[in-house]
Amino acid sequence: MKERMHLRRKTGLCFLRGLQLALLCLFLAGMLASCKGGNVADPDQQDGFQIYYVNHDETGLVSEPYTPKSNQDKVNEMLQEMLAKLEIHPERLAYEAPISGAVVLRHYFYENGLVTLNFDASYASLDRITEILDRAAIVRTLMQIPGVDAVSFLVDGKPLKDAAGAVVGNMNADTFIYNAGKEINNYDKGRILLYFTNQEGNKLVPIYRTVIYSSNVSMEQVIAEELVKGPASDISRPTINPDTKVLNVTLQDGICYVDFNEKFLSEPYQVKPDIVIYSIVNSLAELTEVNKVQISVNGSTADKFMDSIPLSTLFERKLDME
Repeated sequence: MKERMHLRRKTGLCFLRGLQLALLCLFLAGMLASCKGGNVADPDQQDGFQIYYVNHDETGLVSEPYTPKSNQDKVNEMLQEMLAKLEIHPERLAYEAPISGAVVLRHYFYENGLVTLNFDASYASLDRITEILDRAAIVRTLMQIPGVDAVSFLVDGKPLKDAAGAVVGNMNADTFIYNAGKEINNYDKGRILLYFTNQEGNKLVPIYRTVIYSSNVSMEQVIAEELVKGPASDISRPTINPDTKVLNVTLQDGICYVDFNEKFLSEPYQVKPDIVIYSIVNSLAELTEVNKVQISVNGSTADKFMDSIPLSTLFERKLDME
């Protein structure tokens, strides 16, 4: 078990088991679990304010009711009080204060509904799941203050970026909801095999990657999204236009249906069309439940990829391309 009185939780990630509510993508809110008396409850059905903490196993959030002492009409007074509460370790040893250890708040400011928090550079040392949980606890707590419309994070004066290098930007209570009002409260860690291409763009190159993902997201979708991100080293080259968006991924009767936006049809890397297609097919076919792959663009299979490969085809793995 971990202590956070002087040292932030260990950054090494073990396989993280979920709690009871499925869902994280980026990303826990919309009503995170409250543990009053050990029971999980819907915070929006509780009266008053809730202070959010990270549970002891670092798999989700818990909350405790709190009655502010400040005048709720004075935003800065409320912010100072709530941020101070987030720095204090609660009496329940199973709860961890989100602003502690490596999470050092230098200063904050409030303007036109936006709260900007500037953290010390040590914030960057947090492991991915710990960072998301801390961030969710802080945002969920502050968004209850009347007059607060959004929260933004800075690290050493620079905008916080996610694992893909994109600026996280302004956050609110909806930031951490994945879909259908379900909460992201569950994380897994896995090792996947992705197929990119060689420098000539004419052969597939297998690359293993360790991913941390929300358990509400299917492994098929994780693979599709990781392919779009491309390789992390120069051992291989990307196969899919980085502007491509994964719109939907479903699995039915052994067929994996992957729907991209129109950017998928443009190939900026001078990679052979069949290499692009089979980087997707062979990567997904690494999953035992996937036998065939159907690729569509904006829900349609009428297009031909690079004017040569009909997307109406049900693709099967081709070993001779690996």
